[in-house]
Amino acid sequence: MTLNGIKTAVTLLTISVSISAQDNNIIVAEKDSIRIEIERLGQEINSEYDDYAPVITADGGVMYFTSRRPFSDKEIKRNRESTEHIYEAIFDEKDSVWLEAEPLKQPINLPKRHNSNIAISNDGQRLLKYQDDGYGNGDIYETYLTGNNWSDPVSLGKSINSDDHESSASIAPDGRTIYFVSNRKEGSHGGRDIWMSELKVDGKWGKAENLGSTINTKKNEEAVFIHPDGKTLYFSSEGHDGMGGYDIFKSTFEDGKWSKPENLDAPINSKKDDLFFVLSASGKKGYYATSRMDGVKDVYEIRFIPISKENKDDGPDLTVFKGVISDRETGAPLGATIEVTDNEKNEVIATYTSNSESGKYLISLPSGKNYGINVNAEGYLFSSHSFDLTDSTATGYMEVKKDIALDKIKVGSKVVLKNIFFDFNKATLRSESIAELNRLVRILEDNATMKIEIGGHTDSKGSDAYNKNLSKNRAESVVNYLIEQGVSKSRLTFKGYGETTPIATNETEEGRQENRRVEFEVISK
Repeated sequence: MTLNGIKTAVTLLTISVSISAQDNNIIVAEKDSIRIEIERLGQEINSEYDDYAPVITADGGVMYFTSRRPFSDKEIKRNRESTEHIYEAIFDEKDSVWLEAEPLKQPINLPKRHNSNIAISNDGQRLLKYQDDGYGNGDIYETYLTGNNWSDPVSLGKSINSDDHESSASIAPDGRTIYFVSNRKEGSHGGRDIWMSELKVDGKWGKAENLGSTINTKKNEEAVFIHPDGKTLYFSSEGHDGMGGYDIFKSTFEDGKWSKPENLDAPINSKKDDLFFVLSASGKKGYYATSRMDGVKDVYEIRFIPISKENKDDGPDLTVFKGVISDRETGAPLGATIEVTDNEKNEVIATYTSNSESGKYLISLPSGKNYGINVNAEGYLFSSHSFDLTDSTATGYMEVKKDIALDKIKVGSKVVLKNIFFDFNKATLRSESIAELNRLVRILEDNATMKIEIGGHTDSKGSDAYNKNLSKNRAESVVNYLIEQGVSKSRLTFKGYGETTPIATNETEEGRQENRRVEFEVISK
């Protein structure tokens, strides 16, 4: 099921919709290769009051949503509708059920104010919330998860928030573009429009730009969501051709422009208002809010199930990496910074953090690039990894679990420099190596007395003498670069080990690739 699989699912269907018994709250539609199941979630999520605006982490493991259910003791006692508050629910993978939702505490849910979640980052560490100003307008704030606690919400600033009403938003996977909804008048096409802003070098959002008449209409657009693939936009609209009220639409950014919005059609859309559509990274599950059954807004789950194996879709061209970052010796979870680099451009394209309490991290990488991933925590040697997703086989959706252990800075600690590249049988550093080498420069700058040895290693192909000489020359190339960057020669030694210290078998290509490496070892602190 690709993101285009939404298109596949709804355009291939000359839909015959059968609604099951009302107490099951399930709508089923199927045609040819796709079965669509739409189910109103149970009392773990929904209440007798309005529940809406679901947002999920990329792997679908955590949901935040907004509810008008009684919140204060007085409201609960009188069973009275409250202002908007944000709730969190965890998905139990073992039993495939949502656990009972719990309200977030202050400073997220402020008393006597409307507090609504509007976006969650792919890894669940950054939450965008709507907060009213007490005068009928509202702004967008952001908060970060440190361990189990959310930070005080901070306004996104004047480029995003205006004197008018900003209601929903979504941040691109790399964190550098935000899409949001505002009813500001200047530059508008009418009603509520979708706008975008890009993050500047100084960390502030740039001037907001209207997405234009392809997306926006004279009527209202609302509930914007950018998928983890970074190019597929979902939103609700009253102005594009629809079935009635707000319908959900999809547009893809290709060749520098947004495609004509496509109506997701029945059974996803209805004559009622259908809003707040979000889709998991895999494209297999979606969530949204609608009042189609009894007039009360509830959260619904959409499942896209392939029926025909011949027409089975492999999903979006996207790889999700997730796992736990920990101390290698103690196993204690670590809060670490994760830099994602485009190796071909030597450019850091995204920065993430692991949760300091659990050590969990999650990053999503669209196919088509050669990525370097660097993990760094204070007091530890960095850990680098390389993922080449340019290969023609790197298509479809993949989920990779990769736990990462970091070594404390101490004598004898070693790090393999995974993103150091040489041409075949040569010792000349390729330009893609610069980002990794600069990380090594930084760790030497941060530890001014540390001395290291750069070791070059090969696989078992070729003669012993040839391999030892090649590995020595490659290690020397790294040392020369470090010296050029201002590192004292007295802090650096190098050695070519050839094939003498393999870390994997030389019987397979994968093993030989692991053995062809450059690493550094701390020899003095």
